[in-house]
Order: sequence, then C-alpha cells, then structure tokens
Amino acid sequence: MKTLNTKNNRWTGGICSIKELKKQIRLTPKEEKEMEEVVKIHPMLISNYYLSLINKKDRHDPIRKMIVPSGKELITAGSYDTSGEHRNTKMPGLQHKYRQTAFILATNRCAAYCRFCFRKRLVGLSDKEVIRRFDKAVSYIKKHKEINNVLISGGDPFVLPTKVLKTFLEKLLPIKHLDFIRFGTRTPVTFPQRIINDQSLLKLLKKYSVRGRHIYVVTHFNHPKEITKYSQKAIDLLQNANVQIHNQAVLLKGVNDNPDTLAKLINKLIKIDVLPYYVFQCRPVKRVKNHFQVPLYRGFKIFKEAKSKIKGHIICKRLKYIMSHRTGKIEIIGILKDRIYFKYHHAKNSKDTSRLFSQKLNKTAGWLDELE
Repeated sequence: MKTLNTKNNRWTGGICSIKELKKQIRLTPKEEKEMEEVVKIHPMLISNYYLSLINKKDRHDPIRKMIVPSGKELITAGSYDTSGEHRNTKMPGLQHKYRQTAFILATNRCAAYCRFCFRKRLVGLSDKEVIRRFDKAVSYIKKHKEINNVLISGGDPFVLPTKVLKTFLEKLLPIKHLDFIRFGTRTPVTFPQRIINDQSLLKLLKKYSVRGRHIYVVTHFNHPKEITKYSQKAIDLLQNANVQIHNQAVLLKGVNDNPDTLAKLINKLIKIDVLPYYVFQCRPVKRVKNHFQVPLYRGFKIFKEAKSKIKGHIICKRLKYIMSHRTGKIEIIGILKDRIYFKYHHAKNSKDTSRLFSQKLNKTAGWLDELE
C-alpha cells in the first residue's frame, strides 16, 4: 500500500489498484472483475485516511459508495461535459462562463477520486485541459475588468505544492478589480492531513486573506460520516487563517438521498461554522448518472423536508437546491400540480439572471433537458 507524504505537502498516492483494495475490503469475484474493467477507464485512488472511514462490514456504507469503483460505472448513459465547459474554455485551464467569474483548472489530480465526479473525463487521466501558461491566464483576467472573482479548482488545487499556490495568489491578488479568490477543494474531507501538517500553507492563506479581500475555500462534505475530528481540525485551522469556508454537497442516490441524513449533514456543518449554501442535483455524467442521480421530483421533496429539520432559519433561507446546467446555475424552487418551477441563480447569458420559468413535471426526469 502506498502512503501519504505530508512532509513535503504533496500527495504521493494511496490505494490505487484492486489488488490493494482486496486486502482492505471483501470483494466478490463479480465485483472484482467489474472493478478491473472500470479502473481501466477511470482510475481509482483512495487516501488511507478516507478508506479508514468506511465500515468494512457494511456493503452499503455511504463512504464506500462514493469512493470504491462499481460495476454501475460500466453503464455509459450521460455526457462527459454536462455543463458546457468546453464551450466556455478561453485557453487550456481557463474558463469564463459567468460574467464576473473566471475559473482556473489547476490540476487533474485529487487526494481521492470520487466515483460521482462531474469531471470524470479528466481526473487522473488527461492533463490537456489543465492550465499551462498561468501568466497568459492572468493577462486575460486583467483585460476583463468585469471579472471580480477567480475560482481555482481541478482536480483539487490543494494537492499541489504550497509554492505553486503561492504563485497563484501572488499573481492574482494584485489585480485591482478582483474582490476575492476561491479554492475548490475536497482535501478537508478526503485528506485533512494536507492542511493539518502544513504550517506554510496556513501562513500563506492568512497572509493573503484580509478584510475586504477574503480567500474562500469551497469544500464538499456529502455525508455526516465525513465530519470527523480530523476534518474538523482542518476546518478550524483554515478558519484561524481567516479563510471563509462554504460547502457544496451533491444529492447522491444511496448516500444522502433521505431528509434525515441530509439534515444531519447540514446541521453538523453549521455546528463547525461551515456555511452550507448549495445542494447540487447530481449531473447526468457518463458512468455516473445511472449510479448516483436522483429524479428532480424526488430530490426536491428530500431537500424541502431536510430544510424543515435544519436548525437556524437564516442558514435555511440561504441554502439552495441547484442544477449546474450548461446555461447556468438553476435553482429548483418548487413543484405545483403538474409543473416544476426554476430560477436562474447565475446565467451564462446575463439577461437570464434571476429569470423564473417552469416546465411540465416528469417524475422520472433527472435533468432539465429531460423535461418538456
């Protein structure tokens, strides 16, 4: 089994073969055969820490479902680019979909490869979409003064060396029309040691996260089991470095698709001062849709009931059930008789922002494109 190297703050491996996984989790011959086929297409990587959260006796453990390959990934229904990322790419590694936001794809690597990943087309695979010429991306952002924030994601940028993250911040923050920088990272969930054991990262974040120009971490807890003493310590250290922390969860079949589990997750996030602001509809990604997607009709009912169980009405009002569609981030706001109602929270076409619309309800549809 490969180990985690926290000394030089870089990810150096974890369980990445079915042979290694078999030593930790019991697999049937059928499962083993199917998994071998899956990992030829989409590689497996599980950090030792995240593996330790799995209840080895429970074949339906939610952590296991999120991180261990499944034969259901051989079902190819769906698309590898559900949000139109290729159309919004201005150069390798730089996307500009929403007027005020630039997106930098910093790496195609993560500390663990989630089986529901919507960038399944590239994580652990091709680096063709990853940023190559960061200076060129900075020049683009400087020229486009409508951009007031940059989201650095991947993959997971926190698996990069701290000196690389330092370069990102040193070159972006002097741009006067930028108000804040966001890092999209799941390391507090899958590899909190990256944060706990790296004082240089925390000092870097504290240096650049100042009043009026905060650095945000957008993380990704999906289940209450993921909130442990280690993940909480990582969150505490980030907060002590003046980093604002938000959470985006994904509604996942067999993981958190019941109101009690979802409400418990949100209440635990509130307790550790992480702001839960989106619950995403699982995207119809190829090799993900069949495995994880819940129909919109059922998803809205789960979300609505979960909200009724959340402590703190202010947080409850901010929380949104969102679909990240190629045309924008669309909030699912209600169901009335045979209609389902939506609102553009963000839109690729700025004229659509805040626009309300409805579609005829189809109780089996999992995506806007499946509705009339």
